[in-house]
Amino acid sequence: MSPLALISVSDKTNIIQFSKVLVEKFGYKIISSGGTAEYLINSNIPVLKISEYTDSPEILNGRVKTLHPKIHGGILAKRSSNSHMEELKKNKIELIDLVVVNLYPFQKKIDEKCGWEEAIENIDIGGPSMIRSAAKNHEDVSVLVNPNQYDEFIRMLGDRKVNNSYRTKLAYEAFQHTANYDAAIFNWISEEKQIIPQVHIEPYPLIRSLRYGENPHQEARWYGLRDSGWNAAKQIQGKELSYNNLLDLEAALTTILEFGYDDHVNLNYSNSVNAAVILKHNNPCGAALAESLSKAFEKALECDSVSAFGGIVAFNKPVNSKTAELLSNIFLECVVAPSFSKDALNILSSKRNLRLLEINKNMIEPNKKGSCKSIMGGLLIQDFDNKISNSQEWINVTQKKPSDQQLRDLKFSWQICKHVKSNAIVIAKNEMTIGIGAGQMNRVGSAKIALESAGINCKEAVLASDGFFPFSDTVVLAHEYGIKAIIQPGGSMRDEESIDKCNEKGISMIFTQKRHFLH
Repeated sequence: MSPLALISVSDKTNIIQFSKVLVEKFGYKIISSGGTAEYLINSNIPVLKISEYTDSPEILNGRVKTLHPKIHGGILAKRSSNSHMEELKKNKIELIDLVVVNLYPFQKKIDEKCGWEEAIENIDIGGPSMIRSAAKNHEDVSVLVNPNQYDEFIRMLGDRKVNNSYRTKLAYEAFQHTANYDAAIFNWISEEKQIIPQVHIEPYPLIRSLRYGENPHQEARWYGLRDSGWNAAKQIQGKELSYNNLLDLEAALTTILEFGYDDHVNLNYSNSVNAAVILKHNNPCGAALAESLSKAFEKALECDSVSAFGGIVAFNKPVNSKTAELLSNIFLECVVAPSFSKDALNILSSKRNLRLLEINKNMIEPNKKGSCKSIMGGLLIQDFDNKISNSQEWINVTQKKPSDQQLRDLKFSWQICKHVKSNAIVIAKNEMTIGIGAGQMNRVGSAKIALESAGINCKEAVLASDGFFPFSDTVVLAHEYGIKAIIQPGGSMRDEESIDKCNEKGISMIFTQKRHFLH
C-alpha cells in the first residue's frame, strides 16, 4: 500500500520538486486542499483533493476544509493500537504518514499594516490543527513545516533513517512553529487593542551562537528578528560580533539617536547637526557636536582618549574620508553609522579586525514592548526612556540665568547624562563632554571623577546630574572647579539647600522635573 502524504502549504517554495520526488521515487499518494491542490495539479502531479477524499466540500469561503475525522483520524491513529486500526477500517479512513503544512502568512500581513479583518482572515485554523496532530503522533507520522526541511527529509527517506528519533526532531520544530505563530497573533491583538498581556511571549528565533558571553567561560546565544535592528544591520568588515560588542553597540546607537540620525530630524536638533559618541563598557566616555563629523569625533576623543582605546564609536551621519583617517589612528572594536563613503571604506580596510556596521534609520525602531531584563524566576519590563526632552518644561530656579551657550551645553549634557550609568555626572563645554562620572554609589563620588577628569577645563563649563541633589555638597564641589551652570531633575526635600548654595556661588541651575536613572 502506497504511503499517503497530506500537503497544504501557503509558502510553495520548492513544493513542486519535493512532491515529484515523493511520488516518482518513493511511491507516495498525495491529498491536498485549495490552492495547493490546484498548484500541484497544474504541474502534472497526481493529487486527490481533500474535499473528494472526505466527501465533504470546503465551506465558509475555505474557513473549513481540513477539519474532518478522515483527516485527523488518519494522522492521529496509533499504528500499534489494534482498536485504532479497527476504527479506521470501520470508517474507511486511510493512514496519513506525512503531513507537509505551512501556515497562512499572518506575520507578513501585519508587517504590511493590513487592516483588522484581513489579519483575522489570515489566522490559520486547519493548518495548526494538522501540524499539532502530526507532531503529537510523531511516533508514526512525519511533519514538515518549512521548505528548508524538504531536502533533509528526502535524504533521510532514501537512507531509511526516518525513524522515531528523526520524527521527534521534526515534531519539536513543528510545535516551535505553531507556538511562534500563536505568539504573533497574541502580540498583535495585544498591540491593536492596547491590552496589557498577562503572559509575556516573545518569539525570537536563534540568530546564532556567540563565541562566549561577557566572559570566556559563559556560553551565549543571540536571538532576534531577522529583518530589524542589529540583525538587519550590514556588517561591512571585521570580526564576528561578540556579546559585549552587541551590548555596547546598542548603548552607542541609543545615545547617538538623541541628536537625530542621518536625515531623521530630532526635535531638539536640526538634521544638519554632526554628532559623535565614543562608548566603553556601556558608558559614553566622549561625545560631541560640531560643524563637521570629523571635528565632532576629535572633540569626543579629547574627553577621554585613554578610555576610548578599544571602544565603540557611533555617528549620526555618513562617515567620510577625513573622519575615517582619524578613526584609523586609534584601536577600536566597532564603528556604526548610517553609511560609509567609498574612500572611507578604503582607508579603514587596512584595519581588518575593525567591525564596520551600517544601520539604516528604518531599522532602528525600538521594540514596542520596552526594555527587558531577566531576574531570578522572571522578567522586568519597562517602557524605553526615549521621550524627547522638552526644554520648555525646564525651570530656572536660581537668581542667575544661564547664557545662550550655557543653555546649549546644558541641553547637550542632559541628553548624554541620560545614557550614563547611575549615579551619573556629565561635565560639558562647547557641546562636548570634558568629564564623565558613571556608576558610583553616591553622587559626590561621580562628581569627583567627572570634575577631576575635566580639570582646569571646568572653568565656565556646565554640569548635568541624572538624579536630584540630596545635599548641597555637589554644588560646593562644582563651584571649586569653576562650574557656572547645573542641570538636574529637582525633587529633593533639600532642593532649597542646593538652590541657596547656587545663589551664593553665582551658579545658575535648571530643574528638568524628570530624572534619568540608568541601572
